[in-house]
Amino acid sequence: MSRDFSQVKRLVVKVGTATVSKGSGIDRDYVDDMAAQLVDLQKSGRQVLLVTSGAIGLGAGELGLQERPTDVRMRQACAAIGQPTLMNEYKRAFGVFQVPVGQILLTNDVLSDRQSYLNLRSTVETILNLGGIPVFNENDAISISEISRAFGDNDRLSALVASKVDADLLIILSDVDALYDKDPRKFPDAKPIPEVAKITPEIIEGAGAAGSAFSTGGMRTKIRAVLIAEKGGCTTVLAHGREPNVVTRILGGETLGTVFLAKPRMKNRLRWILNSLPQGELTVDEGALEALYHRKSLLPRGVTAVEGEFEKGSVVLVNGRVKLVSKFSSDELRQLAGKNSLEVAQILGRKDVIARPEDTVFLDPGMS
Repeated sequence: MSRDFSQVKRLVVKVGTATVSKGSGIDRDYVDDMAAQLVDLQKSGRQVLLVTSGAIGLGAGELGLQERPTDVRMRQACAAIGQPTLMNEYKRAFGVFQVPVGQILLTNDVLSDRQSYLNLRSTVETILNLGGIPVFNENDAISISEISRAFGDNDRLSALVASKVDADLLIILSDVDALYDKDPRKFPDAKPIPEVAKITPEIIEGAGAAGSAFSTGGMRTKIRAVLIAEKGGCTTVLAHGREPNVVTRILGGETLGTVFLAKPRMKNRLRWILNSLPQGELTVDEGALEALYHRKSLLPRGVTAVEGEFEKGSVVLVNGRVKLVSKFSSDELRQLAGKNSLEVAQILGRKDVIARPEDTVFLDPGMS
């Protein structure tokens, strides 16, 4: 049964800005209630991770702003002011149950770098094994000034966290209560969809834009999050965060919101490659691209152009269709591009390939 979550051992709960906020501040009663629900799940033998929004909105409230700031410097300032307030509330709420919480602020490049990702994963595992609850948020104070560092929204961040820690279930709580067959704001007869087995182009096309004043997420960001989570073998439930005892009831199998079914779990390393931000781009000829699709290694002789600056071991994009881990830096590849195996051996003192099939992921639907 798609709503049987009795075997879920590890779950990620994402709480949106509009859900955790009350007026221009934080809703203490809501935070207390959420903490109680998550601690109950923990006591039942499950491991729980929390992804929370709200820092920018809280900071804006403390500064007396009436709307979400759009200026980069002001958003950074609001995040820096609001994040301690947000974290203190969670620390207070979970402290009632003597459950420690660990603050983890992330940027995209932390998850894109293999070593920092592995370090993060180790830290998260340790917190969970110690009986704590990791609390994630995007590090808006530094990330939003550079597009390469930003996740863009915490829906995507929650899905990346769920994928990277091999969670069984992701629960996205916001002011959206379900996926509908059409926009309920425009069509009064719109009906909620209780279960989605596959994200179709029609669903993606029908997803709208951002919602409330201090939030960045809309249905489109949630659909994108589902696409990330499902490749990690993670089922996603989208539900209204203000539904009483919503997390407890979802785990109990109650039909709340929309459940998006998972796909078979892709290997962890391949998921890391797929979800990492490319550090550079390669253009290869048709023969090299065809070889990749036949699960062969990428050789230097097929490279026709190298863009960006990156180190050995970085994830790079190939012809806009493939992601792979390069065994060479950008400087080395510029030197080796177009060279045959004999020439490569003369330059390096050995024969080598840019990437092997096990370090290659295809972005085309059905190829990954």
